[in-house]
Amino acid sequence: MRAVVLAGGEGTRLRPLTLTVPKQLLPIVEQPMLERVLGQLAPYGIDEAVLSLGYLPDAFLQAYPQGSVAGVKLHYAVEEEPLDTGGAIRFAAEAAGCEETFVVVNGDVLTDLDLSRLVAFHRARGARATLRLYPVADPSAFGVVTTDWEGRVTAFVEKPPADTAPTNLINAGTYVFEPDVLDLIPSGRRVSIERETFPVLAARGELFAMEDDAYWLDTGSPTDYLQANQDLLTGRRRCAPSPLADRLRDDLWVHGHPRIDGETERACFVGDGAQICAGARVSGSVIGARAIVERGAIVDGSVVFSGASICSGATVVGSIVGGDAVIGPGSVVRSLSVIGFGAHVGAGEMVDGERRPA
Repeated sequence: MRAVVLAGGEGTRLRPLTLTVPKQLLPIVEQPMLERVLGQLAPYGIDEAVLSLGYLPDAFLQAYPQGSVAGVKLHYAVEEEPLDTGGAIRFAAEAAGCEETFVVVNGDVLTDLDLSRLVAFHRARGARATLRLYPVADPSAFGVVTTDWEGRVTAFVEKPPADTAPTNLINAGTYVFEPDVLDLIPSGRRVSIERETFPVLAARGELFAMEDDAYWLDTGSPTDYLQANQDLLTGRRRCAPSPLADRLRDDLWVHGHPRIDGETERACFVGDGAQICAGARVSGSVIGARAIVERGAIVDGSVVFSGASICSGATVVGSIVGGDAVIGPGSVVRSLSVIGFGAHVGAGEMVDGERRPA
């Protein structure tokens, strides 16, 4: 079976990291997000995937010159201009020659969904299209979907106030399509599948939805990106933090041969060649390969990319530090700050909820 992976967005909420690296190639505990997405699809019989690209497409070609990830063969469909969700799906599916039932996923959504269950639900109901629904505490930031007793979609309600929402089940962005659904999507222009295509299918009684509460997270914001890393470290997700990681203690994962002379608390990951110096403290964080946390430095609830330096006496709390960045001596980085690749924070400087490019 084939999959269309939507990976054309600019990832603006994760800038400046995404100024040079597509969001789907940012690491989640040292493994690119896209590899985690495809790694979850492969066990369910997905052997080919077409990446729907628009932003920095060459980065994907350079990352995977062999043309496969996790045993999944890759195809590429590069949009000349943004086509929105529906237009991107048609463009990519036609480029890959999807002539049988296929799956659509978002390249920045992590999930433990049993895809075979969704496909079986789709086929049992003779659906033309089926979407996965996920329950959330507050649906006001999402599009909610109502269904009848059989799972047939009856209505879409976009971002309803929490106290008026007819359900807490949201469209979670995983779809199963029959190829003739593409005929309902106009070619060559922007098409919102949620606003244009799904309502037509729903009116025909051919659109179904299945509720599933397996792990789901959209990683598009700094908060959710940090959460995605934490969920692997703490075991909230069922897969290991990193494919080659070894567990030294209940709260410590390592890859390769890091040097850990300082303290680690709560669930942490330390990459190959990384150093946590004596007198440093790392808590609930990811320290990437070859990164260094010097004496007296503190890293708490953060992700530090490979090659970054957290200098002596510096503090990084609840933030993201890009690869090869330098956090100067005695400086403080906190409150969901995002430090770009190769950026420098000066000695004694305070970075509070800021985006710091190189």
